[in-house]
Amino acid sequence: MNNNETNQAGDTAVRHNWTLAEVQALFDLPFNDLMFQAQTVHRQHFNPNEVQVSTLLSIKTGACPEDCKYCSQSARYKTDIDKERLMEVEKVLEAAKKAKAQGSTRFCMGAAWRNPKERDMPYVVDMVKGVKAMGLETCMTLGMLSEDQANELQSAGLDYYNHNLDTSPEHYNQIITTRTYQDRLDTLDNVRSAGMKVCSGGIVGLGEQAKDRASLLVQLANLPQQPESVPINMLVKVEGTPLSEVQDLDHFEFIRCIAVARILMPKSHVRLSAGREAMNEQMQAMCFLAGANSIFYGCKLLTAANPETNQDMMLFKKLGINTETVSNHELDEGDEAQRLRTAVVNQENSDLFYNAE
Repeated sequence: MNNNETNQAGDTAVRHNWTLAEVQALFDLPFNDLMFQAQTVHRQHFNPNEVQVSTLLSIKTGACPEDCKYCSQSARYKTDIDKERLMEVEKVLEAAKKAKAQGSTRFCMGAAWRNPKERDMPYVVDMVKGVKAMGLETCMTLGMLSEDQANELQSAGLDYYNHNLDTSPEHYNQIITTRTYQDRLDTLDNVRSAGMKVCSGGIVGLGEQAKDRASLLVQLANLPQQPESVPINMLVKVEGTPLSEVQDLDHFEFIRCIAVARILMPKSHVRLSAGREAMNEQMQAMCFLAGANSIFYGCKLLTAANPETNQDMMLFKKLGINTETVSNHELDEGDEAQRLRTAVVNQENSDLFYNAE
C-alpha cells in the first residue's frame, strides 16, 4: 500500500479517487494477499470479532412497478410472491420488539415501491418513531425519495436509508430500465442532504463481468461521502424472473468482492447480505475474515431465505464473534449475555422477518 494511502497514525485513509484500474488490480491479487490486506485494513478501524446485527421487515410486499430483472416483487414477472398492502403500524412495532429480543440492534423496514406516496408517509413516519423509541437504530428502504420526503423521515428519527446502486453503470441497463442510475444517485444525495446515514451496496452474480463488480465498488467508494453501511448481496435466483437461469457466481469471487469493498471503504460496515442461505459456515467465516462485519438476522431477506437466527448465533460462538451494540443505547455485560442466551435458546422463527436484497 502506498504511503499516501495511510494517515499519520498508520490507519488506511478514506479515498474518493479510486480508479477502475486500481480496483481491478486488487481483484487480481493472489487470494491470500488480498485477504491479508483486507483483514489488516479491517483491524485498523473495527473490532475484528464484532458483527453488527440487523433485522429487515417487509412492510409492503409485491406489486412493484419496476422491472429489476432479479426481483421477485416486480409486478412484471410471474413469481409465487403474495402481494400485501402496507402493514399496520402496530404490527410493525410488534415485529421490531421481537427483533430486539433476538439480538438485533437495527430494524430495517422495506416497501416494494418505486417511491413512497404522500398518503403513505404518515404511517411510515409513525413506524420510524415507534421503532426509535425502543432503542433500536432505524433504517428504511422505500425506493426513490424526494428532498421533502428525506427531510420528513430524518425529522421522524430515521438513522439510515437504504438505496442500492445494484450494479455498475455499464451493466445497469441490462438489469433495470424503469429508473436510471442517476435517479439512484439523486436519492442518495437527498438522503445525505437531509442528514441521514446511507446504506448502499449492490448485487453480484447478475450475469455481469468481473470489471462490472470492480466498477460498482468504484462508484460506491468515490461517492462524496462513503456509505456507512455497504450491503454486498449474492443473487438469489427466483423462478419467474429473467435472471432465474443465470450462471452462479463463483464463491471465491464473492469473497473477493467483500475483501475489496473493505479495502476501498475502510470505515464502512460491510454487510454480508442476501445469499447467505447458500453459503456454508466456512464461506461465511471467510467473508468475516475478508472484512464483513454486518449481517441480517431472520428467516428471510425480503423474499429470499436466510439462515435462522440461532444458526447465526451458533456460528458466532464457534468463531468467537460478539454482536455489536448500539452506541447510544449501550447494554451492560449482564444484559448483553442475557440477550445472547435468549437469542439462542428462545429463537422465534416468525414469518414476519425478512432480510434485504
